[in-house]
Amino acid sequence: MLKAILFDISGVLSEDGEALPGAVEAVARLQASGMALRFLTNTSRKTSAAVCEELQRLGFAVEPAQVFTAPGAIRRYLERHRLYPYLLIHEKLEPEFADLPRGEPNAVVLGDAEQRLDYAHLDEAFRLLLEGAPLLAVGTNRYFRQAGTLHLDAGPFVRALEYAAGVEARVLGKPAGDFFDAVLEEAGVAPGEALMVGDDVECDVAAAMAVGLQACLVRSGKYRPGDEEKAPEARCEASLADLVEALLATR
Repeated sequence: MLKAILFDISGVLSEDGEALPGAVEAVARLQASGMALRFLTNTSRKTSAAVCEELQRLGFAVEPAQVFTAPGAIRRYLERHRLYPYLLIHEKLEPEFADLPRGEPNAVVLGDAEQRLDYAHLDEAFRLLLEGAPLLAVGTNRYFRQAGTLHLDAGPFVRALEYAAGVEARVLGKPAGDFFDAVLEEAGVAPGEALMVGDDVECDVAAAMAVGLQACLVRSGKYRPGDEEKAPEARCEASLADLVEALLATR
């Protein structure tokens, strides 16, 4: 029995700061049905608080505890392991880590740092990795969609540093199984009782199914024709509104 739905945010609920058609109403209908809802994102250009505030501004009735971000997962990991990060991140994400203890960096945190992903910053990260610092990555997403076009995400830079330094990144956002496990544990549901809804067939859909969740690929956001063939066992719907209509019709 389906007890929880996990939503990717960008491309499923919103895009370019606006709610996608029918998304607010679809989420409200699920909330009225009593379904447990959680909101997941790998975005590394916004703090967890900013993600929640934007969803609320768009009309989604979301509580901070329902929002799970990859940067938030990295922050918890740093605190738990008492690591001092070299932050190769976007300037808008700096408040997420601002009050962490300071020290000589012994971990590299890599996200979508935009213009900071230049030679000097990547070379400094490379040096630290050679000295034994772990590479902590927001995710391995290859690209994201913004203003109607696709743009490079952090994944290609993660792979570059892995190759150069001969290391393997610890991914703490999607598609890491630990990220999904943490969400399920907080929601109090088993993997088979939850449905992941995403527009990224690899990091949302296939990754969720790999740890036992049900999954649905929506044809919005970064979806590209033919993506459904990469995860043929997954459900596929034109939009979140269409998925919710179908789910509630069977309850």
